[in-house]
Amino acid sequence: MTDPLDFTGKIALVVGGSSGIGNGVAHAFRERGAEVHVTGTRHDEGDYLENEDSDFTGLTYHQLDVTDRSAVDGLAGEIGAVDVLVLCQGAVRYGRQEFEREGWDIVVDVNLNSVMDCARAFQPALAGRSGTIIIVSSTGAFHAMIGNPAYGASKAGAASLVGSLAQAWAKDGIRVNGIAPGFVATKMTRVTTENEKRREGVIQRVPLRRMGTPQDMAGAALFLASPLASYVTGQSLIVDGGLSL
Repeated sequence: MTDPLDFTGKIALVVGGSSGIGNGVAHAFRERGAEVHVTGTRHDEGDYLENEDSDFTGLTYHQLDVTDRSAVDGLAGEIGAVDVLVLCQGAVRYGRQEFEREGWDIVVDVNLNSVMDCARAFQPALAGRSGTIIIVSSTGAFHAMIGNPAYGASKAGAASLVGSLAQAWAKDGIRVNGIAPGFVATKMTRVTTENEKRREGVIQRVPLRRMGTPQDMAGAALFLASPLASYVTGQSLIVDGGLSL
């Protein structure tokens, strides 16, 4: 019997796969036989040596500024055929910076505008290959985000794109789904994870009584990209240990 989670011969690209959730997702596909490409903002993977949540073993790294639209189109031309596109780029600004125009603009540009740019750029490569797009948003898309209006609004927009693109591109053989992570320990959440009181407060609100991991998100991504989900499109899977209940 064929293993539905065997991605041998498939090409996966994880935008934002240099660390955190994206890096965990990238390695999950690599471990199951896929050729995996990841992007990051730094010049090369050597610039991430100090990042404990970055591992480029067996991955092909590409520098990409997702706010540079010509660079996104260039990467699509460079990589060519793609079977799985995971859009995991993300930005957040703390200290109420998102209430100011500069903070708002950068967060929305990364979390929403670039998601559409990447999906548009790789749509031809995915068409006709039973390709799949997985957009990583956040449970913050579905509730108020005190202090982070741009993050919440942009993630809500990304979650909305899941359904719109799924409907528009189904005719091309492309399935589009999403993952909405809950609280996952990454460099973006260190403002909470490195504060014992805040960290324990979050854990007490999670029915499963632990924070999520990149590997938890990777399991959802593997399912959504696999034949097991061949009749699933336009859905955002909430992976939060029950936090949103």
